[in-house]
Amino acid sequence: MVHSSGPLLVAGSVATDHLMTFGGKFADSLVPEQLDKLSVSFLVEDLEVRRGGVGANIAFGLARLGERPILVGAVGEDFADYRSWLERHGVDCSHVRVSESLHTARFVCTTDSAMAQFASFYPGAMSESRLMELAPIVAEVGEPSYVLVGADDPDGMLRHTDECRQRGYPFIADPSQQLAFSGGELIRGLVDGAAILFSNEYESHLITEKTGWSAEEVLDRVGYQVTTLGKDGVRITEKGQEPIELPAASGVRAVEPTGVGDAFRAGFLAAVSWGLSRERAAQTGCVLAAYVVETVGTQEYDYDPAKFVQRLRDSYGDAAAEEIGSHLS
Repeated sequence: MVHSSGPLLVAGSVATDHLMTFGGKFADSLVPEQLDKLSVSFLVEDLEVRRGGVGANIAFGLARLGERPILVGAVGEDFADYRSWLERHGVDCSHVRVSESLHTARFVCTTDSAMAQFASFYPGAMSESRLMELAPIVAEVGEPSYVLVGADDPDGMLRHTDECRQRGYPFIADPSQQLAFSGGELIRGLVDGAAILFSNEYESHLITEKTGWSAEEVLDRVGYQVTTLGKDGVRITEKGQEPIELPAASGVRAVEPTGVGDAFRAGFLAAVSWGLSRERAAQTGCVLAAYVVETVGTQEYDYDPAKFVQRLRDSYGDAAAEEIGSHLS
């Protein structure tokens, strides 16, 4: 694998999650015959505000591993604290677009004791990512090694992907959450020509189902596909090559799955940027993903290079630990 020294551009959503817990059951307050006149209020026990958004999560993970990713996304004027957090951890936020009229995207969710949820997602400033062009950013930072196009405003995702194809920037397709809401034409436009296609197993089925392409036809259109399999690890497929299958990191104590896929992508891309093999990239991704699944919050994990290397050693052996560890400061 050729080591590419250009910057990594990470285009994707930036959002905050407001998570609340209600001690009772929503069902006890709902009268089925009166749902058309629904007006209820629940006294919640706690509020957690968490940083999120796939673009910000992936950029954060890359920065933790010593990279200097460039975040490409749209936010509101309420982004100041979040910007400070990301920059303090090594993410370049100088090319983030700040909306003059809209708030940063927000997910507001209340969960009751039966795990039922009332949730709302406000896209807000995210919709302005469609107004962003990559060329002025590249003029300042240099030719990118990759542009990752993650879940964001669909028109923004398509614009970034089209621009990559036109200008010859290698791009990574990571449509994730947008696949459920997108038609075949949009998905074909996001995937065709990608150097790498990321998805989980369910999303890979959505891609074939909605595009009408077979799994083989997908591989005709991308460099290679990386499919995460949850607790079963990861599969890497490329046309004409034997699939690479790797187990997840060992000894994982799962607490909260949100953001695990973003951490995997960050670890994988960091190792690719160091010039390591796909097998080593997947191992790096699996260990960083373990950090997130064991923590509440997508960017709250404690990263210590020595402990990271030890975890690589425990999960994948001495050779993996030595090779990947030589790139961790």
